[in-house]
Amino acid sequence: MDSRCSFPQFERGEELAGKRRRLQEFFVARGLDGLLVSRLENIAWATAGLVDVRIGLPRETGAASLLFTREGAYYLTTNNEAPRLAREEFASLDYQPLFQPWYVPDLESLIRKVVGSGKVGADNPGTAFPFVPMNSLRLALTESEVERYRWLGENVANVVTETLHNLKPGMTEAAMQAMIGGGLLAQGILPSVLLTAVDERIRNFRHAVPRNGVLQRFGMLNVCARRWGLCVSMTRFVHFGAMPTELSDKFAAAARVNASLLHATQEGATAEDLFVVAHEAYAAEGYAEEEKMHHQGGATGYWEREWIARPGATDRVLAIQAMAWNPSIQGAKAEDTVVLQNGRLEILTSTPTLPLIETHLGGTTYHSAGVLLA
Repeated sequence: MDSRCSFPQFERGEELAGKRRRLQEFFVARGLDGLLVSRLENIAWATAGLVDVRIGLPRETGAASLLFTREGAYYLTTNNEAPRLAREEFASLDYQPLFQPWYVPDLESLIRKVVGSGKVGADNPGTAFPFVPMNSLRLALTESEVERYRWLGENVANVVTETLHNLKPGMTEAAMQAMIGGGLLAQGILPSVLLTAVDERIRNFRHAVPRNGVLQRFGMLNVCARRWGLCVSMTRFVHFGAMPTELSDKFAAAARVNASLLHATQEGATAEDLFVVAHEAYAAEGYAEEEKMHHQGGATGYWEREWIARPGATDRVLAIQAMAWNPSIQGAKAEDTVVLQNGRLEILTSTPTLPLIETHLGGTTYHSAGVLLA
């Protein structure tokens, strides 16, 4: 079991070996002798989610970096961080430690001890080495990543469901945020986006960050949350008392747009193709050009959105890939995280005890979240 929290044990040996091979091929193909990996999402990907060097939550880098060379792999850190990292992060991995005093911020000298004058690339443009983006490596999921994703989606969905049932009129948006944030953190899951909003703020703003609202009739929980580097996104709503017909109709329309996007999420579809799907679906619902009011979502994984559907974008859906669509019509939205695998879509953040809206399209039934009436 994970020594830091009670989590299921996932087999990672094959994944780690495969990613090490892919990293070697990646930097050698670019004429490099080494690759410095500092960004948190890339460290999580390279270590199959076993290593988290995060300290400051808003930071993109943490207490250590990885160095891959043609001969081996290393982790680079400072003397004060080295003991914990050796015991709690890298104990089961074949990385060699390289560290220096915390008051000597000279990463380049540390790297040169290993690679000499060899050519090194880096995934962080803020270093002395040429920038080498790694997002293409992260996009195609492995079977073991999908297994971890299922655990994460189910547990985030459970926290959202429980929190939604516990909302009451008179609660502030800050109290709602604290409830769901606390529930996620208690499961060892880190919220990275935590939006709570109420009543007119939901109708007025597509990204309603918590402010001074007090719940009267209509409440929203919108989260992105991480574990093992992987990220899920979902949104759910509650309405106290009968919901206005106009709002109910918008949720039904958003669900049909969501179904159109899910139906079109097939291997090889481009981000531009999917944007056109959203454009046409909104128009068919009588909300022409609603897609211009907010992004519609796209691929997810080690970023909340690895890419989004937009005009001219050439990103393509892969054979095994996580996606998160979030079509919205003023006051209404459908958002879940799904995974495409073997030509089939699986909803990772399903909430079967909450209301569902069914849409039948092309012989397939798609489910979008409805509104909990309390």
